[in-house]
Amino acid sequence: MTTHEVVELSARVLMPNYRRLPVAFREGRGMRLWDLEGKEYLDFLAGIAVDVLGHCHPRHVAAIQAQAARLVHVSNIFQIPEQAELGRLLGEVTGIPDAQALLCNSGAEACEGAIKLARRAARRLRGEDVFEIIVASHSFHGRTMGALSATMNPKYHEGFEPLVPGFVEVPFNDLAAVERAITARTAAVMMEPVQGEGGIHPASDAFLAGLRRLCDERRLLLVLDEIQCGFGRTGRWFAYQHAGITPDIVALAKGLGGGFPIGAVVARQAVAAALEPGSHGTTFGGNPLACAAAIAVIQTIEDERLVGRAEEMGGYLMGRLRALAATAPAITDVRGRGLMVAVELAVPSDQVVAACLSRGLLLNGVRPTTVRMVPPLIVGRPEIDEAIDIFGQALAAVAAQGTAAATPAGGGAAPGGPPTATQSGTR
Repeated sequence: MTTHEVVELSARVLMPNYRRLPVAFREGRGMRLWDLEGKEYLDFLAGIAVDVLGHCHPRHVAAIQAQAARLVHVSNIFQIPEQAELGRLLGEVTGIPDAQALLCNSGAEACEGAIKLARRAARRLRGEDVFEIIVASHSFHGRTMGALSATMNPKYHEGFEPLVPGFVEVPFNDLAAVERAITARTAAVMMEPVQGEGGIHPASDAFLAGLRRLCDERRLLLVLDEIQCGFGRTGRWFAYQHAGITPDIVALAKGLGGGFPIGAVVARQAVAAALEPGSHGTTFGGNPLACAAAIAVIQTIEDERLVGRAEEMGGYLMGRLRALAATAPAITDVRGRGLMVAVELAVPSDQVVAACLSRGLLLNGVRPTTVRMVPPLIVGRPEIDEAIDIFGQALAAVAAQGTAAATPAGGGAAPGGPPTATQSGTR
């Protein structure tokens, strides 16, 4: 099929819940993708922070192929060796003492499981009727009803009310506000160490350390959502490790499978014990194929030292962007951690994304004036230099287009491809 044929067929047979760009990809290798017509793209989106090993990494492909030829799925009624091995690895990389894992299929499902576990465990550990969970403004935890209710962004709520009760909103990075929000009903505090869909806003190390201390003092559970910022993305295995803490519960997905759908909840054994047989489950969660893919991802990140690479390349990327900002007035801020970077703009992000797309660079607008860059962890200096060159050209084109539009005698639109709305919030 051609891209045009795919667009027409999709419009007829798929629900219209995504604002899809008119691009369809045929294949990918490393940092590159090729569309159905053969055009090449440099990928600085990585499936929204998913493809941490890039596209079709040989070790990842080999693990999936070998497992698919051996055994794809059995029920959680039975023992699953690959699941046990993945649970062991998750305990090692998260650093959570006596860690136990619950495996699922997505980030939203991981957050849903974390919410259920936090409520059930808090009641058992404290012997009280506690259920409230403190969450942050501009948070995003997923699209299922519990995760959606924990997501403090009204645009995601429209048409789905009433939401699940029991979530209390506080400003992000404000420890005093968290403390004021605690009541006798509070079970847990749930935060993203880096707000991804909120615009790439890192929590300060002091805030995370303060949350850990406050939860210990008030006998609350600390739940961290590392769906987007986990698995080396910020230059540590997990973003909370910058602050030298461990959570009681952590929700994981995206980079865990390197493109294969899988999520996980990892918790201290004393907390995990609240999920007795029959209390929670999933048919597909942790099947042999998904686990084999995730095992390969973790081992490859470790063997290729991609966590340290993310820290180094993230510093280089932000340095190049800040240098560009000195000559590009459209850039008003550069922020992030590791290879989780946002560029704040004085022009609409969708126009810049479209201009980059037409020039062969993939990124996305996470907010109306915020562009997100989350390339695979394998990215190197040459790819970063290439991306910055394209990004600079796109900014110049959008600025020229704006100048022309503001001038009555100005000519037509600058090149930049089809307009695109901000597309984010996918879990």
